[in-house]
Amino acid sequence: MPLVSDRYRWGQIAIGVVCMVMIANLQYGWTFFVPEINKEFGWGRSEIQWAFTLFVLFETWLVPVEGWFVDKYGPKVVIIFGGVLCALGWVVNSMADTMFLLIVGQVLAGIGAGAVYGTCVANALKWFPDRRGLASGLTAAGFGAGSALTVWPIQATIANFGFQNAFLYFGLGQGIIIIILAFFLFAPEEGQVPEPVNKGPILQSRRQFTPSEVLKHPIFWLMYVMFVAVGAGGLVVTANLAPMAKDLGVADIPMWLGIPALTLAATIDRVLNGVTRPICGWISDKIGRENTMFICFALEAIGIYLLYLYAHVPAMFVLLSGVVFFAWGEIYSLFPSTCTDTFGSKYAATNSGLLYTAKGTAALLVPSGTALAASGNWDNVFIIGVVLNAVAAVLAIAVLKPWRAGIIRRSEAADLQAA
Repeated sequence: MPLVSDRYRWGQIAIGVVCMVMIANLQYGWTFFVPEINKEFGWGRSEIQWAFTLFVLFETWLVPVEGWFVDKYGPKVVIIFGGVLCALGWVVNSMADTMFLLIVGQVLAGIGAGAVYGTCVANALKWFPDRRGLASGLTAAGFGAGSALTVWPIQATIANFGFQNAFLYFGLGQGIIIIILAFFLFAPEEGQVPEPVNKGPILQSRRQFTPSEVLKHPIFWLMYVMFVAVGAGGLVVTANLAPMAKDLGVADIPMWLGIPALTLAATIDRVLNGVTRPICGWISDKIGRENTMFICFALEAIGIYLLYLYAHVPAMFVLLSGVVFFAWGEIYSLFPSTCTDTFGSKYAATNSGLLYTAKGTAALLVPSGTALAASGNWDNVFIIGVVLNAVAAVLAIAVLKPWRAGIIRRSEAADLQAA
């Protein structure tokens, strides 16, 4: 088939972005429900955060399975499935009066969110082999920044109508929109997109690695460890931003235009967590994936360290939490594009889904991180985050970069010899 127009390709990206906006609250809006659930039922924070952890686990660990269906049958059926479960999950949450039922709701929402997330990112990677960093970054930005549009509406709904109604109304609305958009999402057919070209700092494999080959490849597991190291700190802060602000005594202090520090921080954080994905994805298309990783992971380590020093100052809490969200959000554009550059696009949904399970592994650390701050002191959590990000930064530039370049060049040499 002939190449399709860029306009059509960008249209597919736009549909994916809106779908991602619709699932953003399932993760980033959660922090506003935690204090209300705690107040209503008296369950401990760590106990409640296990529901969040299970959401992330089911959001991530089933993505390879969902990705297999996408690679085989296309994105439409998987997106519809995801939209139904996203709505159902928050409807169950709205009725949950036991921890078991809350967990059931979060598991359903997690499966649905993973189906939508994995499908949209993989579809972007397939449509834009020539601009993978930017395409995956824009798509992931919908998830990172999408919830910024509803920070105030969700807080207002919780305050005026209760958190149960917030779960119900937002859950149904988000799910219905996803289902409608699913009918307009398609995967590229052979010949519709440009062939990958190795130029400048971007190296792309022409070989199409199967998922079983990827799982046996050491470079996959290096990327997996790095993903966990960076993702863990971000997820701990995401899940605990509201409790953290309250423990530090800054949550309700008026800031710009009288907006409370927590509300302002949550809004700015989500915007920055979103815009970093296309920005860093675009930068990585220009200077290379690993170079961009080094810069961002180092910035994350510095940001968390400064948060450790100055988080008790309201203005610094707002500013530095924004730095932290900006510096960790780019992993959702850099790692999928690096994975597809390395292992090919034919099985991009499954292979990038396998790597995305690292987010679920990182989520296992959320209850532990929350427990470390049970006394209201977040210092140990901050220090661990600094160390993990610093190590990941060094691994990106000193190990991943030369290792991946060698593998791709050897693969190309073998192809030429065979020809």
